[in-house]
Order: sequence, then C-alpha cells, then structure tokens
Amino acid sequence: MEIDSIKPLLAILIPTIGSGFILWFRKKPNLREGATLITAFLMFFVVLSMIPSVLEGNTLHYILYSFWPSVPIGFRVDGLGLVFGLVASFTWILTSFYSIGYMRSLNEHAQTRFYFCFAVTLVATMGAAFSNNWFTLFLFYELITFFTYPLVAHHETHDAWEKANKYLAYLLGTSKLFLIPAILGTYYFAGSVDFAPNGIFPEGVDKTLLVLIYICYLAGIGKVAFMPLHSWLPASMVAPTPVSALLHAVAVVNTGAFCVLRVIINIFGFDLVGALHLGALSLGEVTAIIASITIITASIYCMKANNLKERIAYSTVSQLSYMVLGGALLTPSGLTGGIMHIAMHAFAKITLFFCAGSIYVASKKTHVSQLNGLGRKMPWTFAAFAIATLSMVGIPPAGGFVSKWYLMVGSTEANEFWTLIVLATSALLNAFYFVPIVINGFFGKSEEDEEEVAPILVPQSVGAAASGSLRGTVVSQIKESPLFVLVPLCITAVVSMLLGIFPEFLMQFVKLMQ
Repeated sequence: MEIDSIKPLLAILIPTIGSGFILWFRKKPNLREGATLITAFLMFFVVLSMIPSVLEGNTLHYILYSFWPSVPIGFRVDGLGLVFGLVASFTWILTSFYSIGYMRSLNEHAQTRFYFCFAVTLVATMGAAFSNNWFTLFLFYELITFFTYPLVAHHETHDAWEKANKYLAYLLGTSKLFLIPAILGTYYFAGSVDFAPNGIFPEGVDKTLLVLIYICYLAGIGKVAFMPLHSWLPASMVAPTPVSALLHAVAVVNTGAFCVLRVIINIFGFDLVGALHLGALSLGEVTAIIASITIITASIYCMKANNLKERIAYSTVSQLSYMVLGGALLTPSGLTGGIMHIAMHAFAKITLFFCAGSIYVASKKTHVSQLNGLGRKMPWTFAAFAIATLSMVGIPPAGGFVSKWYLMVGSTEANEFWTLIVLATSALLNAFYFVPIVINGFFGKSEEDEEEVAPILVPQSVGAAASGSLRGTVVSQIKESPLFVLVPLCITAVVSMLLGIFPEFLMQFVKLMQ
C-alpha cells in the first residue's frame, strides 16, 4: 500500500540544513564537526523511523514538485531504497568520527569545504536512494558527481586535479552521452519514468529500440564502473581516505549498482529483460557477461596493484558487479544476493579503506610491500582488516558469505552454471590479493625494520647510565592510530561480521522486492 509521508523529504532536508551549519561554524572547528555529527545522527534516526511502515509492506511516497505531467520530483521508499539508505546513513556517522581523527591528525587544509561537500553528497545519496522516478534520480545522481569532485581534488596538487578531472569527465560524459538518451527514450515509449514493481514499458514497443535503451542505461550509469568505463574509480583514490571510504565504497559506487538494479527491476522488469535479446543472448545474459568480465578482470588488476588504496579500489570495481550480477540472473535468490551485497560489501569495504587510512596516519605507508610486520604494531587495525577480508572472500560467518551464497543459488536457479565458475574464481582471487596482506602484516619481517623505529636508548639502570652504559631498548614510534580513527574501523568490522551471523534483518527488506 502506498502511504504519503514526509519522512523521505526529511531525510534529505536534515543534511541540507546541516551543511548550512557547517559553513556557519567554519571558523569554529569543534562546532563545525559537532554540526556534522548531529546531522548524521538525526538523518539516521529519520531513516530508521521508516522501517516499521516498509516492513508492513507499505511504500512511502512524497511528491515535492511537478515540472510537467508524469514527471515530478518525488520520493519513494521501498525495500531496496531503504537498504541503501540505512547503509549510507549509518556509515556516515562512523565516517564523520573517523574524518575528525584523520583530518586533525594530518592537519589537513580546507576542512570546512571537506565537511560541507561531504554533507551535500549525503543529501544527494539519500535523494537517489528514495527517488520515485528516473528524473528525480538523475538530478541527485549528477549532484553526487559535482559535490564529490572537490573531495577528489582535495589535495589540490597537479596529480589531484588531473585525476579529479578524469573522474568528472568519465561520470559526466557517460551520463550525457548515454543516460540522458535512455531516460528520454523511456519517457517517449512508456509515457512515464516512474519506478514500478514489474517495469513500465507497454506491449508493442519495438524490441530493437528497447534493447538500445537498455544498453544506453548500462553504458550511461558510469558509477557502476563496468569495464572498460572503470578507470575513474582507481583514479579517485587520490582523495583523502575518508572520501575513498564512504563515497567510493558506499555512496557513489553503490549508487551506480543501485541504479542498474532499478533499471532491471523497476523500468524493464524481469520478464522483459529475460524476453529481449541481443543476438542469441537475452539482456539478462548480456548483463551477466559484462558483470562477470568486470569481476574477473578487476580482480586480476588487484593482484598487480602495490598501492593499498588502489588495490582496494580495483576490488570495489569487481564487487560492484556482484550486485548487478544478482539482478541479471533474474531469479529470486540472485536478486536477494545482489541486494544483500550492497550492505555486505559496504561494511567490509569501508573497513578496508578505514584500515588503509589508519595505516597512513600511523606510519605514512601507502604500499602493500611496506606493510610486513606492521600488524604487530597495529594489531587492532590489522585484525579489522582480516575480518573485512573474510567478507570479501566470502568465508563464513562474515557477511560476504551470505550474499555470495545466494548469488550461487541464483545461478543454479537460472541454469547459468558458468557464473558459478566466475564466483568461485573471483573468491580465490580475492584471497590471493587480500590474505597475504594480513599474514605478512602479522608474521612478516620488514627489510626496513631498523629504519622504521627510532633508536631511542632506554638505560638499563640509573647506575648503568651513570657509568656511561649506552645499552638500551629500541622503542618503536609506530603505534595504533588515534581512537577517533581506530574505533570506527573496529565497529564497521564487527558489523560486517554480525551481518553474516544475523542476516535475517536484511532479508526482511529483500523479500519485499520479490
């Protein structure tokens, strides 16, 4: 049942107002960051308040403004949107605490701009999660791009500007060349761009044109990072780690996967995606092939990447296509795995990025080859990294196991047994590029051990010191990051594990989409 509710609008207005307070308190860091935290908590509580109505089978609606018939700026909260909204709003709270520790520890410049753009990006993310139609979703989709651009270019170096421009060119280029024509084509043939449970295209539309519109959607949603339109994502790792963590492990990239699922479920519908063919393949099979190529190829890139954030970024490229693959299988279990992977991947991947930032704050190390032995000095950080690795590989009881299990079941339901090989191969590759980091971190010995510690000589006794003895103990300078950095990454790691142990909470929302 559809229920009119202002709650979706409130979830967008709260961070909008909060961003204004962030600018207002720009000369008072404590108040500015306090405004960030209060805003994040309030937005999360509003999103939480939607759960009872949605679980009762209702859909929350709110129409803000109609520009012309059938195309309003409107909001709609269903199971898929609420999963995305819950993940984004909760992780913003943790990222806000993390950002305070990270930005202050490194004495970063332009912190007001950083927090302001972060808040506006969350405005856009909530708008995308709760959009009622493609027109509204497109507005917020583009808003995400524009306000993450300053975050990617935050350091204002030549390299930062170059990669930020690449980021902007890819995302704006794909949306202008392909996404806008796809939305206009949808409106022309369907008379609407609203999201509906079983798609919106009427019978009798030319199948060739529908296939073309579908392909334009896949090419135009650049944030899903299908290969070869993926290189903006690794390039954006030039941004500060909190940006990489929330925006490029949750908000930005999940928006891409979310949009593709909306196209499959609510614009075309499972029946039409399965019935339309490109050559001998159905559109579902075409989408699954594109996703599978991205999953395997990005995993291979991961194995070659020595920069830690770059390796995690290529892992994100791979994992996003798991979500799309779930929808492309066109089965209940496949869809369950795809939607659940939005949350499973988000908490595991944000943990990995948090850990990368923690390592940088504590040691200024950025490359995988530099991390040997560092786990003994930063045990909490590396333990969290290990838990997130379990989820990435899909080892129980971590959350990633649950979503990947449903993807495998969905593959058998669809009789697409080759996707089982893709999933198994990807899991092995995930282990190859993440597990050695954990093992070498705890048990490896760095060739630079003597250079990584300060030769601080602690006298054995006052007498020895008095007698001129120089014997002492070498004390390491590297230690765990400040609590504002350390606590959030521990929480996200624990949540990543709890989602695998108690998946029933997410399952309630997924069942509403079937």
